[in-house]
Amino acid sequence: MHKLPSHTINVRGKLIDLQQPQVMGILNITPDSFYEGSRKQTDADILARVDEILTQGGTMIDVGAYSSRSGADDVSTEEEKRRLGQGLELIRRHHPEAIVSIDTFRADVAEWCVRNYEADIINDISGGELDSRMLETVAQLNVPYILMHMKGTPQNMQDQPHYDDLMGEMMQYFAAKVNRLHEMGLNDIILDPGFGFAKTLDHNYQLMARMDELHALGLPLLVGISRKSMIYRLLGTTPHEALNGTSVLNTMALDRGASILRVHDVRECVEVVKIWQATQKGYASKD
Repeated sequence: MHKLPSHTINVRGKLIDLQQPQVMGILNITPDSFYEGSRKQTDADILARVDEILTQGGTMIDVGAYSSRSGADDVSTEEEKRRLGQGLELIRRHHPEAIVSIDTFRADVAEWCVRNYEADIINDISGGELDSRMLETVAQLNVPYILMHMKGTPQNMQDQPHYDDLMGEMMQYFAAKVNRLHEMGLNDIILDPGFGFAKTLDHNYQLMARMDELHALGLPLLVGISRKSMIYRLLGTTPHEALNGTSVLNTMALDRGASILRVHDVRECVEVVKIWQATQKGYASKD
């Protein structure tokens, strides 16, 4: 039987039990995210996407305003705040209890979102590498922090990424940063292996095969593989044709102990979770 590790995170004073897999819906307030269907810019489109995530069973909303696709254009801090403010204003007005994660690598933006809009979680693709103040800032804010593994920047991360020991290097990377955060007093840390970030196709599938090794760090795992190139490049298709592959990999991620799945297609992912949970009950009944 495959059972998720026992973890909780504190969100605005409420403990969220991560033994129940969480589905995090993606809201991109950008004109250039890699999956065209995820781009939302008008108030009506943003609110419709938020409603869709919640009505389809998503338990968290990940709001991003800076595309992290390889080769993406740079966005100023002011423009990132403007986009995020637009989305967060709508969410807090219409769904004040929604759990909101902010996808940013900038400490100033993270602090601004928490102070002004009660953002619940900070999701940093750079693990503090792109802003030296990020780790200190999230520790002071005392909000859950998603710590992702990446080398380089979104602009150059796919320029021939190399590892002598992929899993060993990732373990060292995470262990060092987790120790720093613990020393600063932050305990609610979620690890994201960073599928598609500074990793070749082979790296991504090696990582999926061995992802359960990351449990040695004793922290919950978030997996974001939704419609990514590791699917459509392998199959010779496009992001639009990558839903089936996404569901397959999300199922594998649950089997390897993922607590949070970050996705574009919320309804389909909720179905994956329900089916996977039914198999776990089947294992339990057999025992």
